[in-house]
Amino acid sequence: MDGISHILSPMSAPWCGWMMLALLLCAVLGEMFQPGVISQAHASLLAQNDRTYKNAPNNFQGQLMMTIFRIGTMAMGLYLCLYTGGNAGFGVYAALCGLVIAMIVVKMLCNNLLDYTFQISRRFMPPYEQYGDITTIVAYILYPALLVMLRVDDLLVNRWLVGSVIALFLLMWLYRLARNYVQSFAALAYVVLYIGTLEILPLGFLFYLGSKTISIL
Repeated sequence: MDGISHILSPMSAPWCGWMMLALLLCAVLGEMFQPGVISQAHASLLAQNDRTYKNAPNNFQGQLMMTIFRIGTMAMGLYLCLYTGGNAGFGVYAALCGLVIAMIVVKMLCNNLLDYTFQISRRFMPPYEQYGDITTIVAYILYPALLVMLRVDDLLVNRWLVGSVIALFLLMWLYRLARNYVQSFAALAYVVLYIGTLEILPLGFLFYLGSKTISIL
């Protein structure tokens, strides 16, 4: 298979299949360590306000497992969406995981900077718990899509699947913010600005840097 451009698959890169099993194990352990985390994520999306659903009991091991699951699925989706050939090594995937983590950290810092500068978090700034709930739902949707992508030797299909999941994430996040925080046109404008600057723009940079990382490594 050397020299042939193909989408990464468990058959061509065994580590990929093992990685998918490890991510599934993280999702299962996350629910075991923190029972109710999945149902909380769905309840959070549909809640009328921030206090109309019961939080799952906090558990460090459960939160850690779910964080690894979310980051791992995002990085794998990025890999399969951008990979067109060359080295299909685990090091490239690890580098993409690092990019995803860096994006999350930068977004949190920007959130805190906006909070400190404009002091409007009590009315508009979405709690990190809500964001984690939405990304948990997206990760559970993305995971089976990744299984399909690993079997499909079509880059266009892979990109459509990843793009659809991203669009779904943005729509769910916009719905959650609009439902709880939009009470005026100014609030709606802020939410749209928030989505554009702290969600769409970072995703664009993530795909750009991911493409460069894959081509270099």
